Amino acid sequence: MTLHTLERTQILPTDLATAWAFFSDPRNLPKITPPSLCFTVRSTLPERMHSGMIATYTVSPFPLTTVTWITEITHVEEPHFFVDEQRFGPYRFWHHQHHFHEVPGGIEMRDLVNYILPFGAAGNLAAPYVKKQLREIFDFRRNVLDKMKWEEFSSVSP
Repeated sequence: MTLHTLERTQILPTDLATAWAFFSDPRNLPKITPPSLCFTVRSTLPERMHSGMIATYTVSPFPLTTVTWITEITHVEEPHFFVDEQRFGPYRFWHHQHHFHEVPGGIEMRDLVNYILPFGAAGNLAAPYVKKQLREIFDFRRNVLDKMKWEEFSSVSP
């Protein structure tokens, strides 16, 4: 069993309250997910995430394959940090930390994802493909966030 890690950092040209308003609304997740994943929310989501929140999605990580993904928000330290963990889905283990802090020019958003693939050694044969796919997902998100009009979210109070 191998623990894999993906770490990404991005500067968002906005303030902390606005960044938090966007990321704490779980209904925004489809906006930053590549259409190729056919990401579909299957549960009713609140306007603001909270510790203990469960969300159900379907995703197509491979062509002609649809997988149910259930996540739980396990930690929230508003407006600086939250964690989502997979409870059921395509990974054996998924732990995604989201960190936000002020820097000159905006907000540094840091993602730290630790994951374990299913099927033991056989599953690790897919590790290069999964790593590439995760990088593409986060590249897509980076591009969307770089083009975002943050002022649309600034009226939402944290």
